[in-house]
Amino acid sequence: MKTLKLLLVASLLFISACSTLILKPANFAWPVESVLNVDNNGKVDIKRYSIDFDARELFLKETGDSLGYQNQQLRVIRNANGYYFMVAKNFKNVYVFNVEEGTFRLEKKIEISDKVGILNPAFNQRPPYIELVYGENGANKVNLTEKGIVKEEAK
Repeated sequence: MKTLKLLLVASLLFISACSTLILKPANFAWPVESVLNVDNNGKVDIKRYSIDFDARELFLKETGDSLGYQNQQLRVIRNANGYYFMVAKNFKNVYVFNVEEGTFRLEKKIEISDKVGILNPAFNQRPPYIELVYGENGANKVNLTEKGIVKEEAK
């Protein structure tokens, strides 16, 4: 009988060790955007969140200029689902990234302007959205998710 109890306890411990640990609910949002200077090597460093990455490819994709990152600021914010939203002055798009095996993987490119680059972009948390404010004196606002622009419903 004692052996049976010991075998049962050992089995329970083994089974519980094999299950995946899930901690939920989890909220990955950052309270405010990070405004980051891009260095001469195209790197940005978010010390507050211990993140650094090479932004040169992002600026090249958006501007078509291999040196388009120089003297620029990249704005980054993270939503509650863990997606990273990135934009810079004169971008026409907001880029949404997910993390995959130590890299940022582009999930969605959200077109904000098809003609000219946006002026004075800034992100705000407006759960469940990321709000992008841009233009002269923040005249334009759009709500974003990782899927794109969310149209406001008529009241």
